[in-house]
Amino acid sequence: MWAWALWMLPLLCKFNLAVLPAKPENISCIFYYKKNFTCTWSPEEEASYTWYKVKRTYSYGSESDICNSTSENRASCSFLQSITIPDRYSIQVEAQNADGIIESDITHWRLDNIVKIEPPKICSVKPVFGMKRMVQIKWERPSLAPASSTLNYTLRFRTVNSARWMEVNFTENFTKGNQTYNLTELQAFTEYVVALRCAAKRSKFWSGWSQEKMGTTEEEAPFSLDLWRVLRPAKVDGRRPVKLLWKKARGAPVLEKTLGYNIWYFPENNTNLTEIVNTTNQQLELYLGNKTYCVSAISYNSLGESPVATLRIPAIDEKSFQCIEAMQACLTQDQLVVEWQSSTPEVDTWMVEWFPDLDSEPSTISWESVSWASNWTIQQDKLKPFWCYNISVYPMLGDRVGEPYSIQAYVKEGIPSVGPIAKAENIGVKTVTITWKEIPKSQRNGCISNYTIFYQAEDGKEFSKTVNSSILQYGLDSLTRKTSYTVQVMASTSAGGTNSARINFKTLSISVFEICLITSLVGGGLLILIFLTVAYGLKKPNKLKHLCWPDVPNPANSSIAAWHEDDFKDKLHLDGFDDSLNTEGDRILKPCSAPRDFIDKLVVNFENFLEEVSTEESGKDQENILGGEKNEYVTSPYRPSCPPRKSFMEPPISTEIPARKSQYLCSGMPAGTCSEAEERLLSSAQSLGPNDLCEEGAPNPYLKNSVTTREFLVSEKLPDQTKREV
Repeated sequence: MWAWALWMLPLLCKFNLAVLPAKPENISCIFYYKKNFTCTWSPEEEASYTWYKVKRTYSYGSESDICNSTSENRASCSFLQSITIPDRYSIQVEAQNADGIIESDITHWRLDNIVKIEPPKICSVKPVFGMKRMVQIKWERPSLAPASSTLNYTLRFRTVNSARWMEVNFTENFTKGNQTYNLTELQAFTEYVVALRCAAKRSKFWSGWSQEKMGTTEEEAPFSLDLWRVLRPAKVDGRRPVKLLWKKARGAPVLEKTLGYNIWYFPENNTNLTEIVNTTNQQLELYLGNKTYCVSAISYNSLGESPVATLRIPAIDEKSFQCIEAMQACLTQDQLVVEWQSSTPEVDTWMVEWFPDLDSEPSTISWESVSWASNWTIQQDKLKPFWCYNISVYPMLGDRVGEPYSIQAYVKEGIPSVGPIAKAENIGVKTVTITWKEIPKSQRNGCISNYTIFYQAEDGKEFSKTVNSSILQYGLDSLTRKTSYTVQVMASTSAGGTNSARINFKTLSISVFEICLITSLVGGGLLILIFLTVAYGLKKPNKLKHLCWPDVPNPANSSIAAWHEDDFKDKLHLDGFDDSLNTEGDRILKPCSAPRDFIDKLVVNFENFLEEVSTEESGKDQENILGGEKNEYVTSPYRPSCPPRKSFMEPPISTEIPARKSQYLCSGMPAGTCSEAEERLLSSAQSLGPNDLCEEGAPNPYLKNSVTTREFLVSEKLPDQTKREV
């Protein structure tokens, strides 16, 4: 029992590990007319080497043959002999490998349905004289095609500068020689590319395309024009510049020849003022008035004139209607699509205008008319990448042009070529304002979506702030006092951003506000102090007056006037006047007795003298008396030696004023005035006898503490003052 089990084990393992080939499926057969009959199936590849055997039954089941193939031939096999048409074939595929054999299902094929013939050969593509917008195609019938079979044809064509093919299907019966077909409804004087293919009437397999052939339609009168205008502001003299533009309308022949253009314009409802201009250019600068004008244009060549294109130029004060509510642009594969929404259903025609948005005025403006649609598309290869385009859509209702709606768009965006130019302004203690300039339009390479400000303190952490594209300055706060900072501004598009150059600044140690605050506090304190001082002075004016202007005692009110006249004569002792006035002693009055009216007489006489001198010479010597370097003073001398109770037995005192003292007194005065003053002073001195000079008595305490010198400034104001004192 065990021996038998061990003997069967290898056989069971071998049976379980056997892998049969995949069953052939999806069998497809093609009859290449007069060449071969080929069948294919799946799978195309096998895990192991596989032999294929294709069994064909033909002649309506009376005969059969086999086609052998291997997995190296990619699951296909061709029968080269014994091919008849019409006929019906039965096909079965058998697959075999080292592990076994497997067969497919039987399939049936009718040769009329699977025949494939060669493509035709185009001989020529030419216009027919007198037939407008048509070309005639001539070709040869395929040699390897059933002679009695009717063939189906497909003709495809396109203009030379277009990639879009158009097709025409038709059927041709068997004829000898070349076959022809007239292709109509083409554009005048346009070059076309033509290709042709064919198939048997019942077959589902088409031949390949023939070799392409080109032909041109006949020339005719020019096609109509697309007319547009660019309105500019009126000049000072009232003239309004209008740039008139025109081009071939959509669908115009590519090879159309134009010899020139006729332009005429006139004020609306006044054709008598029509002006005509002939030009070979496709633009014209006109200077119109402020009224409404009508403009017309045609093109012409040797075969005739184009239809008239007209345009209405509105008056300056005319208000245009507005109906576009929203507009957007988006990219779809290789096209830029612009869509808009209108609030006026009656408007069905639109004029789309686009030009590059540059810092200078654009040299070219493109435009295109759109009818019965609210969108417009343009190939991306017709626009430059990294350039911003201004796209405007004008609604057109009859001959009136409405208010445009404009947007900006890029067909491809990149990072800006340069960063913005930034600088720091209004630097404070903890704040600063960062300002920057917009990047020139030609260097933006995309729509600026935002700006990012990066700032970093010296040896500190970097921070950033992001603002939208309409902001060109930003204030940074919460900075550190007296600290150096580095700032950069990055301009970003959808493709990335570019940083500006680094700028450095240092915050202040003290702000202007703080300086003003300190100044205000100090000034306010001083103002309050002044206010309190004034208030105190108003409340107690005497004390403030004594503090600022202390009283000087008047010697005329001194008690010396109360001294006894008799004692003064006995106690006055004079040693005589010293001729020298250089010592300080000659100017000091020594305490001694004097009669009661001694001081009064001395003061009154001297004041009268000064009044007369001042009145006489006030007009002449004002500069010497008040403005000169030397002002003259009169001193009242008194002698140091006047012993008490000593009689004057010595020689009498000379009443003569010493010569030097007279000279000192008269310095700066005219000669006549000086001599008169000396005489009066001498007479005053002579009136005082020796008995009036000194009187017995103790030294007066008032004179001890009072002014030691009486000085009188000779000026023109002094007489008035002395009068008030007297």
